Amino acid sequence: MSSKNGGPSTPVLLRRDPYEVLSVTKDSTDQEIKTAYRKLALKYHPDKNANNPEAAELFKEVAYSYTILSDPEKRRQYDAAGFEALDAEGMDMEIDLSNLGTVNTVFAALFSKLGVPIKTTISANVLEEALNGTVTVRPLPVGTSVHGKVEKQCAHFFGVTISEEQAQAGIVVRVTSAAQSKFKLLYFEQDANGGYGLALQEDSEKTGKVTSAGMYFLHFQVYRLDSTVNALAMAKDPEAAFFKRLEGLQPCEVSELKPGTHIFAVYGDNFFKPASYTIEALCVKSYEETTEKLMDIEAQILRKRNELCQFESEYRKALARFQEVTNRYNQEKQSVDELLKQRDSIHSAFTVVKTLSTGNASNLSNGSTSKTSAEEARGESPVEDGGSDGKDKSSRKRWFNLNYKGSDKKLG
Repeated sequence: MSSKNGGPSTPVLLRRDPYEVLSVTKDSTDQEIKTAYRKLALKYHPDKNANNPEAAELFKEVAYSYTILSDPEKRRQYDAAGFEALDAEGMDMEIDLSNLGTVNTVFAALFSKLGVPIKTTISANVLEEALNGTVTVRPLPVGTSVHGKVEKQCAHFFGVTISEEQAQAGIVVRVTSAAQSKFKLLYFEQDANGGYGLALQEDSEKTGKVTSAGMYFLHFQVYRLDSTVNALAMAKDPEAAFFKRLEGLQPCEVSELKPGTHIFAVYGDNFFKPASYTIEALCVKSYEETTEKLMDIEAQILRKRNELCQFESEYRKALARFQEVTNRYNQEKQSVDELLKQRDSIHSAFTVVKTLSTGNASNLSNGSTSKTSAEEARGESPVEDGGSDGKDKSSRKRWFNLNYKGSDKKLG
């Protein structure tokens, strides 16, 4: 998908310092970077600048810069060695679905069905309405679930009010779709002007027979697995797909919620139809065993990611060595075949019959060899000699009447 459709795959010529693009410093906090990005993304969003190509390019540049500075590892790499330290192919693809034409929408849908994950931006209208505080917020009590159907590129907002006790225990908000609809689960923070600013976003993923997305505020670090990381690069190299699979594991920015009302939304991310969903808010006080299992499995996956980084180096060396010995094997096999071929050729040179022309070889096959042998036999036979002293025709006759079957009656 080309960068024309929106995304951080910004050409090298547009690679300005991401701190400069977002108008922040290297000492800026994550929240300051997020706030700066939010304002600029909304300012240059394609929805609001349909006839301004320059704004579209600036939007892509802002998105690209935020992709770097919002990721702790990418930010560290950039601070250490600039753009050279970043893998351009590994940057997430992001498409502004609301700005796609019909043809490009079909193209994007095809990519999605082929298994190439595509991140889509949220409509500027939804973001702006949230920022202005003009959205309708429905209550979602803890311990309940709500069913709904949201139109594409629209959002349903919910307010989850939690007590001190529930905040201490931990909260989980999950959305599922039995119809396997594509959607986003969004979390908004209270903005200074009274509106809501987007803070977290989770894209739905297929799990079993449903699509689902969840946010876990459990007082310990929970990670999201972004399947779009290096998606195209991995498609070209299955081995890289394995080693880079856990690189998409990114820490969620918020690990706990304070008592009060928190705003969540379900955003319709389907290409052609509304998204059917069920949203529920849970207090994990009655899920202590499940929470402990989640904490343990998160730790195991992190350890495995570190192990794979080390193992990949060993594997690549072993693979290179294997390729080397495989090439040696093929060379040695070819060499042995050639030597045996030469040996057979030399063996065949040891023969009385010399190499003759085709015509002579044909005469030999027609009996000339047997005739010559017979004449030689007659010339050497004493029967043919005139001075054979009493060995006449009768004796020669008796010679040819030998009984080869062993009967004595025919002898003499």
